[in-house]
Amino acid sequence: MTRAPLRTVRPRDLAAVYTQPNVQLTRLTRQGRVRKLAAGLYYALPDDRDAAWLPTLEAVAAGAATALYGDRVPVLMHLTAARLHGALPRAITQAVVAVPTQHRALRVLDRPAGLITFVTRDVETLDAVLVRTDLGPALMTTPEQTVLDLMKRPTLGGMTGEVRDAVRTLLPRCTPGRLDELARDQRMVATLARLRAEHP
Repeated sequence: MTRAPLRTVRPRDLAAVYTQPNVQLTRLTRQGRVRKLAAGLYYALPDDRDAAWLPTLEAVAAGAATALYGDRVPVLMHLTAARLHGALPRAITQAVVAVPTQHRALRVLDRPAGLITFVTRDVETLDAVLVRTDLGPALMTTPEQTVLDLMKRPTLGGMTGEVRDAVRTLLPRCTPGRLDELARDQRMVATLARLRAEHP
């Protein structure tokens, strides 16, 4: 498990190692070495952390999506990317991940509140960079891509005030030419026009 991307696995991923993966995962969970992330998903705690340690929701979301879709396929986006860019001062209880095919939202089980929302996107066309999370490296959208995504779907997650604040914080870090290029390539020209009208 510790060698899995973002230390996160499904029981069937361990079939080559254990004859009864579910039994082993239950045992490791009881020992405090593994935690159940969501139905059918588990992550291993880093060796230097005790059983009380909790990774960020962004890390857990990246781990879940990576276990489901593969390493360096999912992309953390929208308010989740904004949070990783430092545009949201406080933690939120939702994470948004771009994935290539549809998947239902996952309720996170390792904390009192936490929801991972999957958004179907052509992940290969997203402007993304690698970021280090508590569980390992993952992809997230660049400031330009994040701003366009926030403007295109301001009600995603039901946090419109946070979306406005994040756009205001991230916009000065964006290169105008890169915004133009992404908007053209991803059919978000109207979104960019609205962005510039609202944030002259």
